[in-house]
Amino acid sequence: MDPSHTSHASRYSILIAFCCVYVFWGATYTAARLGVHFIPAPALAGVRLIIGGSLMLGFMALRGKRLVGSAQEMRRLFLLGVLLLCTGNLGLVWAEYYLPSGLSALLVAIIPVYVASIEWMLPHGERLRTRGQIGLVLGFVGLAILAWPSARTGLHGDWHQIVAIAVLLLGALSFAGGSVLSRNSKLSLNPFVCAGWEMLAASFCDLVLATSLRQWGHAVWNRDGISAIAFLVLFGSLVGFSSYTWLLQNVPVSKVATYAYINPVVAVLLGAFLLGERMHRNEWVGMLIILPAVVLVTSSKLQPDSEIAEIESMATEVET
Repeated sequence: MDPSHTSHASRYSILIAFCCVYVFWGATYTAARLGVHFIPAPALAGVRLIIGGSLMLGFMALRGKRLVGSAQEMRRLFLLGVLLLCTGNLGLVWAEYYLPSGLSALLVAIIPVYVASIEWMLPHGERLRTRGQIGLVLGFVGLAILAWPSARTGLHGDWHQIVAIAVLLLGALSFAGGSVLSRNSKLSLNPFVCAGWEMLAASFCDLVLATSLRQWGHAVWNRDGISAIAFLVLFGSLVGFSSYTWLLQNVPVSKVATYAYINPVVAVLLGAFLLGERMHRNEWVGMLIILPAVVLVTSSKLQPDSEIAEIESMATEVET
């Protein structure tokens, strides 16, 4: 085969994979915002994850991959599924019922700052260089600017948005904690197999919660709700995560990590064009502070020869 053809094909593949991660993961915020208005958050998240996890494990079985690890590994995968995709993802989906998708994406952009903060506080965690420390401070300043209008509204009696922001940020903290735990876990299973089990673990918790809260009777299985689930499964969990994992094997981590500050911009733009969401002044200011803060934090942590993603994302949007 002509080497130049291989080179061009490789560049095209990398470009397509980046587009999938940037656009599809950014669009999951829009899809979740649409879907949660027809299907309650636990049901929406649970159905999406059980389908995505089953398809992922089924595909890995067809490829002859080992699906079951030791009892200790399976317990660890269950815990990771709860932290990353149940507490983390469910908090985001529930919050999007009350918050615009663009604002939600900007708030979730704080996750790399959370991850760096957690690792910094651990006894043997990774230390940040000066620019990373500046990024931490800027990140939390930007977060305060984003949350202030909702907090002010909550103080005047409309508490829904402030509770939604609190739930979203707690979910993001759970996702960050799960990311740190995942990066320090020595698992023998294929990464896609691990992701499949994590999705199923989270879906079990979500579906139990939806049933115990009697949420199924409130679900409206119309075209919009089903389309949202289909998009989240196909483009968020399968295509997006597969592209992300492939990029980690073919592109420096420092480039792959750019999704952390591209996704919120995509979500803001799609929210404006598709859902008619409007960015307020504080949101523009917050975005202009948080995104550079994420750049500072991730760039100060990344090592040139690292083969491990600094931000461990399992099908979300991750994050969703």
